[in-house]
Amino acid sequence: MASDPKTFVFNDVVIHNKTKDCWLIIEGKVYDVTPFMEDHPGGDEVLLAATGKDATDDFEDVGHSDEARDMMHKYYIGEVDKATVPKKRAYVAPADRKYNPDKTQEFVVKILQFIVPLVILGLAFVVRSYTKEKSA
Repeated sequence: MASDPKTFVFNDVVIHNKTKDCWLIIEGKVYDVTPFMEDHPGGDEVLLAATGKDATDDFEDVGHSDEARDMMHKYYIGEVDKATVPKKRAYVAPADRKYNPDKTQEFVVKILQFIVPLVILGLAFVVRSYTKEKSA
């Protein structure tokens, strides 16, 4: 016999609004998506923006695949007491809403890998043109 799912009140769920501790409410269910933060195709910012509220509309508006919906089961941790969920809530930015330094660093490295060879090639072209003019 399966145990009853744990029931959380809204205020206990919304405090989990950081990259290393992120819970979402979708269709009355509570999901701890912390392990999925780095792997989410839309980035961790999307998940963080869905904290502090009922994220059902956000989730449905994106049009997630059946695969994504099946994946949710492994992050399920319980239900939210719907009576504790406010009808409308003002936006509150998560506490650690900063850029992801790892992703920024990856981006910089990729750009440098592209630009440095172009700069070297351009310098070689300039030097070659300059030496041809001097010898002529």
